[in-house]
Amino acid sequence: MPGERYDLTGKTVFITGAARGIGAECARRTAAKGAKVALVGLEPDELASVAAECGPDAIWFEADVTDRESIQEAVDATVERNGGIDVLISNAGIAGGGPVRLVPGEAIERIVEINLLGSMRAIRACIPHIVERRGYVLQIASVAAVVHSPGMGGYSASKAGVEAYANCLRPEVKHLGVDVGVGYFSWIDTDLVRGADSRRSYRLLRSKLKGPLATTFPVSDVGDAVVEGIEKRSRWVLVPRWAAAILWLRPLIYRINEILGARSMPEFEAIAIDELGELGDGAGRPVGPGGEAATESQRRRATA
Repeated sequence: MPGERYDLTGKTVFITGAARGIGAECARRTAAKGAKVALVGLEPDELASVAAECGPDAIWFEADVTDRESIQEAVDATVERNGGIDVLISNAGIAGGGPVRLVPGEAIERIVEINLLGSMRAIRACIPHIVERRGYVLQIASVAAVVHSPGMGGYSASKAGVEAYANCLRPEVKHLGVDVGVGYFSWIDTDLVRGADSRRSYRLLRSKLKGPLATTFPVSDVGDAVVEGIEKRSRWVLVPRWAAAILWLRPLIYRINEILGARSMPEFEAIAIDELGELGDGAGRPVGPGGEAATESQRRRATA
C-alpha cells in the first residue's frame, strides 16, 4: 500500500565498511529496529565490538571489497546463516589524494578500486538474494558525487561512479520488486573526515566554505536518515535534507564550483606540494584508521 513502511524486524541487512563511522552507525540503528545485521570490514576487533552492540543475531566477516572471492564468501555465509539477504548498505569507502597531477596515480586508483569497484562487487554478490526477497539496495555516495571539488579527483570520480551505477540498477530491478537508493551525505563527523581534516591542504579548502556548507553533521543524523530511507525504500537519502537542492541544481553548482575552486588552487597547490614532500611515500595514502586498514590489507595481499 502507498505510504506503508518497510518493516526491518527480522530482515537481514548486509553492510560493507561496517567497522567504523557510517557503516557502524547503520549497523547499530538497523539492529535497534529488529534487523539481523551482517557486518563486513577490515578491522576484526572493531567489527566484533560493533557486532556486540548489535545483539546476538549480528555476525561479522573480515573481508576486503577489492577481493571478489572474500565478499562472495561473506554473502554466502550470511545466506547460510540467515536464509537470505533483504537489504544491502554498500558503504565501504576511503578518501585521500590531492591535485591530480601531483598525487601518485596508484593512490587515486586505490580509491576508485575500493569505492567504485568494491561497491560493484558487493552489489553483484548480494543482488540475487535481494531480488529473491524483493528488498532494497542503498548505495552510499556523497555530496562529492555532485560537487566536484579540486583535490578530490579520485574520491569524487568514485562517488559519481557509484551514483551512476545505482541509477542504472534502479530501473533494471524495479519490476522485480527491488528498490535502489543513493545516500548523499555532506561532511559527517567520522574518522574519515577527521583524517582528511588532519591534512593542511584539505583544511584550507574547507575554510573557504561558508555557513551550512561548512557544517560537520553528527553521524547520528546519518543513522536517522538511513533508517527512514530504508523504511520508505527511498530513491535519495540525504544529510542534510537541503542537499536535495544540490541534486536539482547540479549544472549551476558545477560552474560555481569550478570558478571558486580555480581561485583557491594556487594556494592549495603550494600547500599540497609542501605537504606531499613531507609525506614522501605516504603521499596520497588514504586517511584515517579505515584508510590505514585498507593500505595494510593491500600490503598483505601483495606479499602473500
